Amino acid sequence: MPARHRVVVVGGGFGGLACARALDGHAVDVLLIDRHNYHLFTPLLYQVATSLLNPSDIAYPFRSIFRRSKNVRFRQARVTAVDGERRIVGTDAGEEFGFDSLVLATGSTNDYFSNRELAGHTLGMKALSEAMRLRNHVLSCLELATRAGSEDERRRLLTFVIAGGGPTGVEYAGALRELLDMVLGRDYPELSPGMARIVLVEGLDRLLGAFHPKLGEYARRTLTERRVEVKTSTLVRTAASASVSLSDGEEIETRTVVWSAGVRPTDPLGDTGPVPRSRSKRLMVDERLRLDGHPGVYVVGDAASVSTGEGELPMLSPPAMQAGRYVARSIRRAAAGEAEGQRPFRYVDKGTMATIGRRAAVADVHGFKLRGTLGWLAWLLVHIYYLIGFRNRALVLGSWSWNYVKRDRPIRLILRSQGDPLAETLEPGTTGEA
Repeated sequence: MPARHRVVVVGGGFGGLACARALDGHAVDVLLIDRHNYHLFTPLLYQVATSLLNPSDIAYPFRSIFRRSKNVRFRQARVTAVDGERRIVGTDAGEEFGFDSLVLATGSTNDYFSNRELAGHTLGMKALSEAMRLRNHVLSCLELATRAGSEDERRRLLTFVIAGGGPTGVEYAGALRELLDMVLGRDYPELSPGMARIVLVEGLDRLLGAFHPKLGEYARRTLTERRVEVKTSTLVRTAASASVSLSDGEEIETRTVVWSAGVRPTDPLGDTGPVPRSRSKRLMVDERLRLDGHPGVYVVGDAASVSTGEGELPMLSPPAMQAGRYVARSIRRAAAGEAEGQRPFRYVDKGTMATIGRRAAVADVHGFKLRGTLGWLAWLLVHIYYLIGFRNRALVLGSWSWNYVKRDRPIRLILRSQGDPLAETLEPGTTGEA
């Protein structure tokens, strides 16, 4: 029997997972490689950071996803080298895997625009470990504020600055305000909700720049009504351990600066050859998502620069999933010996949405502009639908229902773990303080 077509998928985010699932059950051998052993539903990370959901509610093990698969296997590792001539990928464990088709879906990470000071004094929210760290940090600020030795220190501990007014920043600001209003004065009788200050800073002249201006204005108005200070046309210039400086000249004393102002692609090739990249450092691909000069190598998701009439596709999950399924169809054709018959990749925009809090959200779906309760219900349904696993859907829906009825977020544990040397070898840089 001839050898089966070998496919290596690097990265188990939305694009990589969509590709692997679309190849499941077909006449190809698939190896999915990721440095984590789980798929993370990143749109709900901010709810882990604000004590509404447990980490396991938005993560699902890859081996459970493909438990019944006969042709998809998983390897926890970090890809360190890609050799296009020998058609192999190497990992940090010293292993090498051959491929006939390679799918690079390595996603993105926080972008601090080469500002080491911001990187060192801000809290990101791009990975599960970062969301847990942010949750621990905010809850610790509340505990410390109850025994602060001065009003100035208490004010610093209860001031929270969020850099970035995109969907992540808006959603976190709304969720954080709800958390503080729930627990201050009730669980923390020494502190009243009026003591907490939340400042949302955005460099553009409005929030939610990718949305219709009316929806961005609704988000600004709703956050302002919920006592979130919104500063547009303003940038975070510098950050220190107890203060942050803004481009308008204001200096805010705070112990907490949350970074959601930008992401950059995680480059899966590093310095491997003269591979063309866009201005945003994403890998240039052709109209069928193939890497130029590397036959059989595809790039999807945040790592790929896919041009449209209005620039590059955004670094969001819907374009990544559509690209992953498109590439899977191309690979199935190649494995069957068929000529390339697919049309060039075209992203079908099904809409964007963001929630601001209880019964407040915005959604732009097929030209329909939804906001308020209707947008909020649409947001709930879409996110429940795309979660992986019945258990996760049930738990998340249960947590949302409990929070809505009881106005309570019971997952307020401050967890700090000791580093596990064995876990560190599998997942570098994620142990230590949880």
